[in-house]
Amino acid sequence: MRKRISFLLLGAALLPGGKVSSQVLGGNSVFNFVRVPNTPQLTALGGVNLTQPSDDVGLAFNNPALLRPSMHSQVNAVFNNYYAGIRAMHLSTAIHHRSLNTTFSWGISYFDYGAVSRTDASGNVLGKFKPADWVMAVGASRQYLEKWQYGASLKFIYSMYGEYRASGLATDVGVVYKDTAKRLTASVVVKNLGVQLKKYQGAGEEQLPFDLQAGISWRLNKAPFGFSLTAHRLHQFDILYNDTVFNNSNGFSNSSGKRFTFDKLISHFVAGVTIYLGDRVELQAGYNFLKRRELSAGSLSNGLTGFSAGAGVHLGKIQVRYARAYYQGGTAWDHFGLTLHLNQLSRGILKR
Repeated sequence: MRKRISFLLLGAALLPGGKVSSQVLGGNSVFNFVRVPNTPQLTALGGVNLTQPSDDVGLAFNNPALLRPSMHSQVNAVFNNYYAGIRAMHLSTAIHHRSLNTTFSWGISYFDYGAVSRTDASGNVLGKFKPADWVMAVGASRQYLEKWQYGASLKFIYSMYGEYRASGLATDVGVVYKDTAKRLTASVVVKNLGVQLKKYQGAGEEQLPFDLQAGISWRLNKAPFGFSLTAHRLHQFDILYNDTVFNNSNGFSNSSGKRFTFDKLISHFVAGVTIYLGDRVELQAGYNFLKRRELSAGSLSNGLTGFSAGAGVHLGKIQVRYARAYYQGGTAWDHFGLTLHLNQLSRGILKR
């Protein structure tokens, strides 16, 4: 088993040398909605996190190696409103199989863009259609020795914009190392490794938004603070979108042509912090360097762009979570979620 884990980590490190290294930047890959954080806790921590030490099955949708037996019968339900009436919903659950010593999960994220007018080339309205995107995943995770956990998930991705439809198949593979004595968690995850099954009508084949991520979390022993640092898109050093004409017109520096800049390095990182107020309340905040860099608007005030914050309340059998993430010009969107422990709820009902 040690050889298997070593092979997985080695394979993840060698991926940049293959076809994956030619991955395109920004929104030029297909199905980019799979990058959107599915749960409020993930949103609060900056949108990218692999190692948050939390009994929240919603986080396992992002990293299957986080699945734990304690998540058995959990149901995570999430709802949030984006801009322009766009709505996103998420539902996930987990079941632990004792004889197989394996925890299984299922989850789906659905994006509803509302009704959009269908027009011809002259602008005449021909009716309406309802575009939507969704991704469904099934995963499994097992423990190895005392401190290791490994997991994988298989995802079916579907996108429909009227008669333009596409689908894909992808997998996430992760390994987690957790030292409870030192309160330290580390993880490496390969995300969205797969193929496009069906192309949009009239479009060529596009690449999936592959991602190689690594992260670490650490909780202090004598203070109610926990910190996390996550690096994403490690298979490609320069992930900044660089429009020279726009940059020159709006006072930005141009990094194209330079092999190394601090912006290129720091844009890979997302930082998060958690404050534990007893055993029932958590306050969280995150900072996404890439989001801050790409959404900053020149000479305008950028306020809290790239920052996020949230809170979680543990009410025994129910977890309630809320997060708020900031984009351009001080605008933000809200993320709400509930996690229910169905086995505990059923026991409480039966006792009555």
